[in-house]
Amino acid sequence: MKNIRSKILLVSLVALSLQCQNKNKSTNSVHKTEEAIPKKDSIVELIIDKPTDIVVPEGMVWIPGGTFQQGAVTQDKMAMSHEKPAHEVSVDGFFMDITEVTNAQFAKFVKETGYITIAERAIDWQEMKNQLPEGTPKPHDSILQPGALVFKKTKNTVPNLYDFSQWWEWKIGANWKHPNGPKSNIVGKDNDPVVQVAYEDALAYCQWAGKRLPTEAEWERAARGNNNKAIYFWGDDATNLSKKANTWEGEFPVKNSKLDGFENRAPVKSYPANDFGLFDMAGNVWEWTSDWYNTKYYKELIATGNVAINPKGSSIAYNPNNPLIKEKIIKGGSFLCSDSYCASYRISARMGTSMDSSSEHVGFRTVVSLDMLSNIK
Repeated sequence: MKNIRSKILLVSLVALSLQCQNKNKSTNSVHKTEEAIPKKDSIVELIIDKPTDIVVPEGMVWIPGGTFQQGAVTQDKMAMSHEKPAHEVSVDGFFMDITEVTNAQFAKFVKETGYITIAERAIDWQEMKNQLPEGTPKPHDSILQPGALVFKKTKNTVPNLYDFSQWWEWKIGANWKHPNGPKSNIVGKDNDPVVQVAYEDALAYCQWAGKRLPTEAEWERAARGNNNKAIYFWGDDATNLSKKANTWEGEFPVKNSKLDGFENRAPVKSYPANDFGLFDMAGNVWEWTSDWYNTKYYKELIATGNVAINPKGSSIAYNPNNPLIKEKIIKGGSFLCSDSYCASYRISARMGTSMDSSSEHVGFRTVVSLDMLSNIK
């Protein structure tokens, strides 16, 4: 997902160019810790339990505040370098959507606001060419049309799983109403998670709903539930993966055995919830967070020797593989994650994604802090 939209378009542009020319304490007060970072031996008062006079917003659940180890656990052999080192994080309690935002929920937002997603808007060539090699010729207008990224199986085994352009293609007419291309639709799929939503689209929904995107720390706290030192939300046993999450089982990206019952997106609540009552915190679709993706952040944070309190992540984006692109962190993995590729249904798994990208396996869910309750729609 490293700026896939631009890269896939770049492949098309290059081809065109060649053709053209050759829980311990609770409180009822809102404790605004923001990003205070006390020493490890400091006493930190967190909002742990839900205040008794507060009603849980519809469709949400209370995530108790607490301190946990964010990042890869020691027994996780699939953990990547950007998931390390594990570090102590404390977060106040908050409310989180029980499920990923669905097509029905997003449709209501669009109906009431008239919002048009990025995938439905005309492409701005002046903006796009800033992300392409200097001198890249402007393609014909028939190519520069609104669209998004869709997955395509390969016919044969793929020896290089780092080249994601082999299974992603730019499809004109793909958007949240047509997630797999112009001939697809979401009729009868009200309870499927909405996809083909870029970061800006998710923020627009949040503003309308009076909610926000979770930070990476909040997301991971919620996903872990009471399994603070486990690889997956249910523990360390991967043999029952097909009963726990919607992922890719079989040879990626050639054949999906559909052992878990689905080849594509699954309706929300198709699999068991975690300890906190959250569904699909592993697999189904990736979920946007509000944090910048910075491969140095974990190491820089732990080097301070301090405990991060309600961290909002790095102040800047940094990815040595995409130095010019600003990426946000997505979490949870999707129906395309397999044990042979990324196994990103692991709790600590994270990915950086360009803010202008939308694809058929990225969605989101929202959260609400206690001080936001009056804003909920």
